[in-house]
Amino acid sequence: MQLTKKLWILTAILMMAGTAFAQAEKEGATAFYHLEFVTKELDENKVINSRSYSMIVSDRSNEGGDSIRTGTRLPIATGANPTQYTYVDLGVSIDCRNVREVSGQLAVLISADISTAASETGVASALPPVIRQYKWNSTVIVPLRKATQVYSSDDLASKRKFQLELTATPVK
Repeated sequence: MQLTKKLWILTAILMMAGTAFAQAEKEGATAFYHLEFVTKELDENKVINSRSYSMIVSDRSNEGGDSIRTGTRLPIATGANPTQYTYVDLGVSIDCRNVREVSGQLAVLISADISTAASETGVASALPPVIRQYKWNSTVIVPLRKATQVYSSDDLASKRKFQLELTATPVK
C-alpha cells in the first residue's frame, strides 16, 4: 500500500512537471515575423515611385538587430584632377530591433535612412548632385497583417512627400 501511494505521488509530480515544462517551452518559443517595407514617393498625393524591401525577424534577435542594406556608391570628382573621387553611399538602410508582440500587434524599433541623388538637371549640371536624405528612428506599433504608414516626410524643395509603410505578418 505504501509503495502504491508513493508511485501515485511520483506520477502526479512527473505529470505536473511535464505540464510546467510544456508551458515554459511554449512561453519561451521564438516567434518569427515577415516584415515588408514599402517606400513611396508622392507628388501631390499621387504615388510616382515605390520600392519594396522585406526580411524575416524574430523576437529573439534583439541583440544585434536585423537590417536591410541596398544602394549605390556615387562617385563625385574632387579637386582639379578628374581622376580623384569621393564616394557617397546612396540607398536604403533599415534596422529593426526589440521586436515583440503586444496584444496582437507588433512593436519594433525601426531606424531608416533613405538617400537619393536629386534627378533635376539644369544650368548648374556641372555642380555635384543634390543629395536628398530621409532619416527616421523610433519605436512603432503596427497591427499584424495590415499595411501601416510608419513614417512620412515632406520634401523641402518641392511638393513631394516620402513615406515608409510596414506590413508585419507572423510566420507559422
